[in-house]
Formats: sequence, structure tokens, C-alpha cells
Amino acid sequence: MPDHGSELLKRPLYVFDLPTELLATLHLKSSSASQHSTETETVPHRSDTATPAGTEQLEGTTQGTPSCVLCGATFLNVQEQRRHVKSNWHGYNLKQKLKGLKSTTENEFEKLVGDLNESISGSESSSESDRDTDTKDSTLTALLKKQAKIKDEGYHADFTPKKPKRGAGKPPLWWFSTPLLPTNTSLGIYRALFTDAEQEEESRIVDVLRGKQLLLTPTKPSPHTADGGVQLPSSLRSPQIFLCMIGGGHFAAMIVSLAPKIGKKATGVDERQATVIAHKTFHRYTTRRKQGGSQSANDSAKGPAHSAGSSLRRYNELALETEIRALLGEWKSMIDQSQLVFIRATSTTNRRTLFGPYDNQVLRHNDPRNRSFPFSTRRATQAELMRAFVELTRVKISQVDEAALAAAAAAEEATKDAALKTSSTPTKPLAPKPSKEEESASLHTSQLQALIRRSKAPAVLSYISSNTLSPDFVFHPASTQANHHAPTPLHLAASINSPAVILALLTKAGANPTNSNGEGKPPFDLTGDRASRDAFRVARSELGEDRWDWNAAHVPPAISKAEADKREERERLDAEKAEMGRRNVETERLRRETETAAVPQQGRKPTGRALAGMEKTGAERREEEARGMTPEMRARLERERRARAAEERIRRMAGGVQGGGAGR
Repeated sequence: MPDHGSELLKRPLYVFDLPTELLATLHLKSSSASQHSTETETVPHRSDTATPAGTEQLEGTTQGTPSCVLCGATFLNVQEQRRHVKSNWHGYNLKQKLKGLKSTTENEFEKLVGDLNESISGSESSSESDRDTDTKDSTLTALLKKQAKIKDEGYHADFTPKKPKRGAGKPPLWWFSTPLLPTNTSLGIYRALFTDAEQEEESRIVDVLRGKQLLLTPTKPSPHTADGGVQLPSSLRSPQIFLCMIGGGHFAAMIVSLAPKIGKKATGVDERQATVIAHKTFHRYTTRRKQGGSQSANDSAKGPAHSAGSSLRRYNELALETEIRALLGEWKSMIDQSQLVFIRATSTTNRRTLFGPYDNQVLRHNDPRNRSFPFSTRRATQAELMRAFVELTRVKISQVDEAALAAAAAAEEATKDAALKTSSTPTKPLAPKPSKEEESASLHTSQLQALIRRSKAPAVLSYISSNTLSPDFVFHPASTQANHHAPTPLHLAASINSPAVILALLTKAGANPTNSNGEGKPPFDLTGDRASRDAFRVARSELGEDRWDWNAAHVPPAISKAEADKREERERLDAEKAEMGRRNVETERLRRETETAAVPQQGRKPTGRALAGMEKTGAERREEEARGMTPEMRARLERERRARAAEERIRRMAGGVQGGGAGR
């Protein structure tokens, strides 16, 4: 039996041409098994390079593929799953889950999008993929804002019947099992291939599937099937379906017979090919490049634009609508004979193009044959329609060991419980809670250090006196590197070179300059400029020699505050005088260079532009003017030059306005 089962799965299974022995033993699996299999299903492999219409082979290999449990969608490969994760549909469902709300199906999300004319299913082209990624957040934001205004009659109108489907919210696949195959192997068929009445009776779904089988015999490909859509002779007529996609200015439609052509390969093996009765594609430039959305949607949101591109896009939208409706009118008889109608139209504008209302319309909202594609689709092309047909009619194969999955789930739960117990047991001893004294010391430390770093001498003195702190208060905790280097307020003030705080702490607070830090240095040794060192010398002068051991504090001989201020003023004047002399020398040098450049020296041979009789460019003149200047002088010169240029432009503009008024 295992050998026979492997023979059955050697070739891909076609939904409407299943082996007789398989149909005889087929039965529907329970709902729980079906739901479980949906998450781990496998589907036939397909190549990204699609074959031309009418030659797509239904044979191929099978391989595993992931699915999205949140959205209830299945994918052919990991790339499609990644595109789905980046899509607006998946992002919207994530937000719904965070709010504790129910996830929406793809068809329901398309209704909510309304006139947000943006493709949700993705595109094969890189330009469209980039635009979808760039506008994802804006599309979701616009949708969430519009939800408060959504009405059932306006945004929920679609080509689905008013009566809710029985299968809505359920997995898109029905899963079957058979004794001919191993117990871990299941066969999946899309629900969308069955009518609403057939889906109502799940107990008879196997009998319905048997009734849909076609008696196929080897035939040669019909010469009457052409790209123009010539209908097949009555002898070759069989059940058929209509597939249509529209979006982003692309339109593709196809009518495919459910009875494939059976021929022989060169090796003598039977070959099954899809029978395309008619197909047609259109493309018009209707979407705004690098911005997304149709021109009509942009006009509705922001008002009509007045550009050549917008006019061209409006014309193309009308032309595309006319071409599509004319094609549907030509195919009316074939569409009426189709058993099912699969349509992907994401926006309100696209749905209006297909469903009108308009005179002699072909497709209608309330047609019970209407279906949406139960998987992700890409740009509307003939190859994409053929891929969708093969995906719809090919049986999915899932190989899942339910017992092993149950055991793995139990082991995972046990691991989580053990990890939870381990995490609840503390592995490290808790740090001891600080005492009230330590908390108070830490608070005083943070407040004092902040005031000292901002050089707020009066605030430092006020904080020390109001909190009855010692002027030699030791910062807490003493183990840190900063407090080890500067353990007291006087050490910190000296290390940041704050003369005002140093003088206030010594003369008014009474700080001890002989205290040493963790490195054995008194506060004076931490100073970095003359002003801070002078603050210590002034304090020595004001406090007297007997107050502290100034030599132990490494403080030089005392000086009065007047002497310190006088020396500081003298140094400031000397610095200004030196700067003024330097500027005078530089100005004189520039004047001489300017005179030399204006009056050519006699006997000097002209070179460069002077030899050619050409004037110097503006850049060359500016370079000569700025030669030898300091960066500050160059910046000042450039500012003056720009100011003169601005004044000249204003003067010219004022003169032009007066001249125009006089002319009128």
C-alpha cells in the first residue's frame, strides 16, 4: 500500500481528474484536523518563470511551504510569505489582534480599503514593491482614520452576495484523507471551487467532488484556440471558469476550460496542459509614479491637478474603463456559461469599472458565482492568471505527523513551565536596602554636585546652611570614581575651576583646604587655571595665616583681592593690546598687497590671464582679497560681501517695480 500511495503522488493531482481508486476511498477530515493541517500544508512547486498561455503544464513536483495563521493565507514559497508579512492586510490584522478584535479575511480587508487605490497583494516589479513598502504606513493610517466613517452601503459593497457565506472565516482549504496514503498525509482542495450550496453540505462534499470529475481522453491540442479568443467547437466544450485581475492600470482576463488537453510527450508519457478558451490583457498609465494611487483617487482627496501627467492619467483611466467594458461585452456569452467567476479588484474605482452600474453590464455584485482568489496574487498579467488557475485546480499535499506534533507541543509546554519556575526563583541575592541616612546622604550629594557644577555659589551656601551640613561634607557613596577624586564640595569646585564657589566655601562656609582626597591631594592641587589658584590665595589673605595650615594645603603666599583683580585687568588689557597690534599689522599688509595688485610693477613679464588679456574671475578676485587673512577676517569679509549683494538685488527689484508701474 505505501508503494501504491507513492505512485498516486508521483504526479500532481488535478482536482477534476482524480484517480478512481483514490475517489472511492476519499473522506473529509474533521474540522480540528483540517485547521491543524492548514498551518503546515505543502503545495506543488511552481517556477517564477511562467510559460505562455495555453502551454502551462499541470505536472510538477511538490515541496513544503509556510502559511500565515493570523490571516488564514497560504503561500507557495518563503518569498511570498515575506511579501505578505510586509503587506497592508497583515499589518492591519496585527493591529486588530493587539486590540483584541477578530482578524479580517483578504476579501473583507479589500472592502475596508475603499478608495485607497493601492495594491495589497504585491507585484513582481521592483518599482511597485518599493512603492508598496514606502506607502504601507500611510495606507494603514488612512484606513484606521476612515473606519469611523465607514458605512455598510458605501464601503462594504462588493461582488459577494449579501447573504454571508458559511465558510467565511474558515480555512480556505478542505482536507481529505484516504487509506491508500500514509496516515500523516492529507489532500487539500480549495473551498472556492465549490458553489455556495455545495459548501452548505459538508457531509456530502466527497460525493460532490466525485460528480465534478471529468472523463478525459487523450486528444490533440485544438487549432481553434487562439489568442483572439475563438470559441471551441461544441464537441470540445466543457465546464469553464472566468478569471480576472485589475489594479494599478493593469488588467488581465482569461476563460479556461476545466478539461485540460491530454497529449503525449516525446518520451511517451501523458502530458496535461490547460485549455485557454480566450484571454486578453490591457495596460494604461494611470498610477502616479513614486507616489502611488490612481489619479482619480488623488483628485478626490486633494482636488484636480492641472498638469500634463494628470491629464494623461485621467484620459488613460477612461480609456481603460472603455476597453475593459467592451471586452466584457464581447465575452458575455462565454462568461455567462462559466461555472465560477474569480475576480481581484481592490479599489472602489476598479470595482466600479467591472460592476458599474452601466448599460449592458456583464458582471454583477449579486452573482453567486463570484469568488476572490484565496491566496496572494501579483500584478495582473496573463502569466499570473495561468499561475492562479494552476494553483486553484491542483490538489495540495500535506504530510504532518499529528502524534509527533502533539508530543512536541506537550514538550514545549513543559519547557515553558520549567523556565517560568526557574525565572521565578531568584538566582542572585537581592541588594540590601539602603538606610535612611544613606538615602539622605545620596540626596544631598546629588543636590550639592549639581549646584557646584553650575557655579551657583549663593545657592551652595544656602543649601549647606538650610540642611545644617558640614562645609566638608563627604559625598556618598565614596566608592565611585568621581567621589574618590573629589570627595568634598571644595575638591569638586577646584576640579571644575569655579573661583566663585572656591572663595565662598573658604571664606563664608569655612571649608578646610587641608583635607585630602583618595589620592592624597588637597583641593589646591586639583585647580587648572590661575583664577582658581588666586581664589585660594585671596582666601588665605582674608582668613589670615593662623586659620589653616596653608603650607600643608599647598597654597602659595597670600594676595589681596584688589591685587588679584588688578593683575587680571592688566592681563586683559595686554591681551587686547596685542590683538589690536596684530590686526593693525595684518591690515597694513593687506593694504600693501592690494596696492601692488592694482599697480603692476614695471619690468614684470605678464603671465596667465593678464597675458591673454582676460579679466580675473570672481572666485580669483575673492581668493586674492582673502589671501593672508585669518579665518575670522575671511568670514567677516564674506558676510559684508553677501550683505552688499543682497542690498544690490533689493535696489534692482525696487527699480524694476517702479519702471513697470510707469509703463502701465
